[in-house]
Amino acid sequence: MMLVYLIIAALVLDLLLGDPRNLPHPVVLIGKSIAWCETKIRYFCASPRSLQWGGVLLVVVIVGGTYLVVWGLLKVCYHIHPWVGIALEIWLLYTSLAVKSLHQHAAAVAVPLAQQDLVTARVKVGMIVGRDTDRLDEGEVTRAVVETVAENTIDGIISPLFYAFIGGAPLALAYKAVNTLDSMVGYKEARYRDVGMASAKFDDLVNYLPARLTGLLMLLIAPFTPGGLKRVWQTMKRDARKHPSPNGGIIEAGVAGALGVQLGGLNYYFGEPSERATMGEPLQPLRMVHIHQTIAIMYGITLAATVLGAILYTLIL
Repeated sequence: MMLVYLIIAALVLDLLLGDPRNLPHPVVLIGKSIAWCETKIRYFCASPRSLQWGGVLLVVVIVGGTYLVVWGLLKVCYHIHPWVGIALEIWLLYTSLAVKSLHQHAAAVAVPLAQQDLVTARVKVGMIVGRDTDRLDEGEVTRAVVETVAENTIDGIISPLFYAFIGGAPLALAYKAVNTLDSMVGYKEARYRDVGMASAKFDDLVNYLPARLTGLLMLLIAPFTPGGLKRVWQTMKRDARKHPSPNGGIIEAGVAGALGVQLGGLNYYFGEPSERATMGEPLQPLRMVHIHQTIAIMYGITLAATVLGAILYTLIL
């Protein structure tokens, strides 16, 4: 049961502190390591094929290295004193979670929307999404936030919890390494298509089970949402596969059904249009209140995941 207590303590710490800028963060070090390794790979690899193999090596080195370093640090700290190891593991688990951070970023957009300050809302949403935001209306700003919170519920909460329950802080941080690789090099643009191919595919793989678990948790809390269980299930069943990601569509379709809104559609990236399949039905226009409802769904899924993880861990062990 010790690991369950450590995870709960880390979650409480995340809810209290969020992501303070003045504390060291392992993801920053992981990001610097990725940038350094990518530079070396590009120095030695020139052809598309060699870059692809270099990308595979990048995944092995960063993910495997993260796991081994965290495992080694914990081994040393637990040897020094159990409480030193416990403190370090709680802190490492805490850095793998992003519950309060997601809440804060979403709320930072909702506040100016409530004040009808669309200019500020566009600036705030531009800090958390990759699409162009300078011409978005209230509905499109809201859609951007809802989609981001929904998809990041998997990446920033459920997947880290999933791997934490399986393998503690070493596996949770190894997952964060995978996620950081995908966010830094896992693009389809020409520069990253080859070197980032392995990172993107591995990110899809490691999120496969957590994404489907998130879908089950969405159904579990669906009766408490405006859309209810029936609409959430129908929307997920019909629309999840339309999403370009094999994982992100599950939760986005579920949230669309839960709120009675339509997600997806036309986005612009660096001035270029990008059409994405729609999910859900536009039973009502997207409004600021849907941001708060999505945050509530995120908390509901987080609570359900923690309780379910604790129960299963106890039963299995």
